[in-house]
Amino acid sequence: MPDLFASAKKRLMAAAEMLDVDGDVLEMLSYPKETLSSSVTVRMDNGSLKSFKAWRCRYNDALGPTKGGIRFHPDACIEEVMTLAFWMTFKCAVAGLPFGGGKGAVAVDTKKLSNRELERVSRQFMQNYATFVGPDRDIPAPDMYTNGIVMAWMVDEYSKMTDTPTPGVITGKPVPLGGSKGREDATGRGGFYVLCTLAERLGIEPAKTRVALQGFGNAASHCAQLLHEAGYRIVAVSDSSGALYDADGMDPAEVLAHKKDTGSVAGAPTKGKSREIGGEELVTCDCDLLVPAALEDQITCDNAADVQAKVILELANGPTSFDADDLLLERGVWVVPDILANAGGVTVSYFEWLQNRGGDYWDADTVRDRLRRKMETEAENVWAMAEEYETGLRAGAYMHGLKRLEAAISAHGTRAYFNGGS
Repeated sequence: MPDLFASAKKRLMAAAEMLDVDGDVLEMLSYPKETLSSSVTVRMDNGSLKSFKAWRCRYNDALGPTKGGIRFHPDACIEEVMTLAFWMTFKCAVAGLPFGGGKGAVAVDTKKLSNRELERVSRQFMQNYATFVGPDRDIPAPDMYTNGIVMAWMVDEYSKMTDTPTPGVITGKPVPLGGSKGREDATGRGGFYVLCTLAERLGIEPAKTRVALQGFGNAASHCAQLLHEAGYRIVAVSDSSGALYDADGMDPAEVLAHKKDTGSVAGAPTKGKSREIGGEELVTCDCDLLVPAALEDQITCDNAADVQAKVILELANGPTSFDADDLLLERGVWVVPDILANAGGVTVSYFEWLQNRGGDYWDADTVRDRLRRKMETEAENVWAMAEEYETGLRAGAYMHGLKRLEAAISAHGTRAYFNGGS
């Protein structure tokens, strides 16, 4: 994945060129503030020692302490972690949160670990990074193949090492341990709120819109259920084991129940005659709204011309390559970018952090109402930016976030200031 970071920065440079951003700002945003590599070594159930590569990156903290998930994935690498932290920097800026961007990962296949081994890896990761993170410095959260119980182990380990109960060091915790109500469905719900805000301008009518979701994890399944309840027709879903298409539609609740029972969406009940398709075929299937919610670079210059959807709602991080953006824009395909569409997760993580620090916990309706207002506001801001500069929503989002980052970085003084200007 050596080109992923360079490709991500192209979007920064494109936005900076349109805004005529000060060179000092670009210098600050061109590379991570700090990245720590380590080896997570644990005792396996068979008595042997095994080491896994691990990383934590704090990309930029101009707006506040860094914030970002920890993923456990066998293909994780330092380039991916740096890129994800870069995206988190802009996501927090777009969402108007007092956070910078961070990210962490362990190169491990959790499907090959027992629960005891998973706990050891989780606790050892926190032992390695206890001086790197902190509620006022860097606040992790769940990501791919990590969840609330993994976060609970990490919080417990941090609290033991500091001899102080510190729930605010990590978000995405179980509710009894200081987690926020409404966190589980926050990413999918946030994307749904963004879509609702922009639907009319994107030419979307729920009853006439067929939806395909690539990936059917936490974010996609919750978003699918909300779309289904709003009248959208879910025609395709996929997971790592395969993909399913039915033009007559399907109930995402039934698909999720089937996946929990069998471990796959394959064979899930649908409303008509379903057929299994390849995961790659789902990206170009016959639909109106495509929701990529899996891995990076799923829509590229190789398949962008074949995408049939009129609108793409990015719940995954970086599912569309830089080169594919131009092709989609030329074809009139609206892309609601990841740094806006999936910002609901980090927004409710911010709410959790506030609740931990204040000791005042909110009910689910309060969380969802505050999330809705935040996503609606920033969706309107991104649309206005794109409209003002006559560009797509991706560039609009990057310019919106960059303006906030530029203001914070420039407040410390720029080249012009130190040369006697203002």
